[in-house]
Amino acid sequence: MSPKVQPSKILVYIASMFAITLWGMSYIWTDQLIALNIPIFYFVFVRILLAGIILFLFNTAYARIKRIQRQDLGKFLLLALFEPFIYFICETYGLKLTGSPTLSAMVIATIPIFSIGAGIIFFKEKVNFINIIGILFTLVGIVMVAMAKGELGENFIWGVALLLIAVVSEVGHASITKSLSGNYSSQIIVMYQFLIGSVYLLPLFIWKGVEGFSIETHFSPEVWYPIICLAVLCSSLAFSLWVSTIKNLGVAKSSIFSALIPVAAAIIAWILGHELLNSRQWIGIAVSSLGVILSQYTIKKAD
Repeated sequence: MSPKVQPSKILVYIASMFAITLWGMSYIWTDQLIALNIPIFYFVFVRILLAGIILFLFNTAYARIKRIQRQDLGKFLLLALFEPFIYFICETYGLKLTGSPTLSAMVIATIPIFSIGAGIIFFKEKVNFINIIGILFTLVGIVMVAMAKGELGENFIWGVALLLIAVVSEVGHASITKSLSGNYSSQIIVMYQFLIGSVYLLPLFIWKGVEGFSIETHFSPEVWYPIICLAVLCSSLAFSLWVSTIKNLGVAKSSIFSALIPVAAAIIAWILGHELLNSRQWIGIAVSSLGVILSQYTIKKAD
């Protein structure tokens, strides 16, 4: 048998940045839904369920459906528990309780630090000194971009705790994804992740998601346009690309891209005219970009 051809690293990086860009745009669509007073558990549940159904139809159409092997069932259940269930809930309410986009972005940006440990301990991934320097550069750049005026909420300590739980759940999600990626395609992993995750979210949807339900409001184009964008682009497509990233780059190196989501969100908001970026933030973008390049550097062994 001929060895498997590894996808070009350049294509992997392009896919990674595309996924991060889509997640950066998700903040805009999510803000639109929150501004319309749509309950969080309504649009999160619908988004996740719709994404799972879309991927099921896609995999069925291309005859790619693969059943979960018995030994992997526990991993898939844990994968969906980490994300979307724990991560989405803790991130959303963590942002709300801290009342500070700056603090929240700084906490979420610690994902690479935890991921390095997971990658080294569980998957024996190699991280060199230059990679560490790159990660530190990226974190500094993210802080510079995320710095903004804002007051801390009364329950910001609880908010920080929830955000840290979200960070740990993302590391757990990436680690389990890495362990499953050898036996399942990206689309299959994400499909099961979202279908199982929608089951976890169903009780919360029934309990809180349908409060004040109105057909005219909840099924209006203003509500469903951002939900469809979130489901198709930010869930089905972005997560499939992200699984491929984790598979090819590993837990530690892929995590540095996820930490760039606040940067992507800031740039997109600037392009759309939602936010102005000052000189400090542009310098932060340059520093974080340099950090990403260094974090992916591989030292070649001498022959």
